Amino acid sequence: MPSFDITSEVDLQEIRNAVDQAQREVANRFDFKNTDSSLELGEGEITLRSSTEDRLRALRQVLEEKVVKRGVSMKALSYEKVEEASGGAARQVVKLVAGISSDKAKDLNKFIKALGLKGVQSQTQGEQIRVTGKKRDDLQAVISACKEHDFDIPLQFGNFRD
Repeated sequence: MPSFDITSEVDLQEIRNAVDQAQREVANRFDFKNTDSSLELGEGEITLRSSTEDRLRALRQVLEEKVVKRGVSMKALSYEKVEEASGGAARQVVKLVAGISSDKAKDLNKFIKALGLKGVQSQTQGEQIRVTGKKRDDLQAVISACKEHDFDIPLQFGNFRD
């Protein structure tokens, strides 16, 4: 029986490369001189620091440009609230979104069932969803429908088997 898996993963190596490129650009750009702007990659998050909120927005834009250039979906970044740091500086934490939460899994399963394709079933397996069907064409229709719908998380479709 044909099947495939829906997952939501972030390529950490590409994120690391994007942060490194952004750090290099910030170090060399004239408008970031003497602003103490920095990007820091932590465990599942990126911390942005700068002297003002305006410079923080520019820093965020540089990061977004590098992430998109590396082929990572913008849905993988979840921005927290801007915080005031010591000395009037601004700080913002960017969480990396990976994995399908149980709520999102329920939404995906409901969406797949609502498509009304005969013989297509979906079930949650940990942080991924396995979709099975009688016909390969039905599974490809599920993939294209999921790509068109916005679930607010990056989705990958893999492990397609006949």
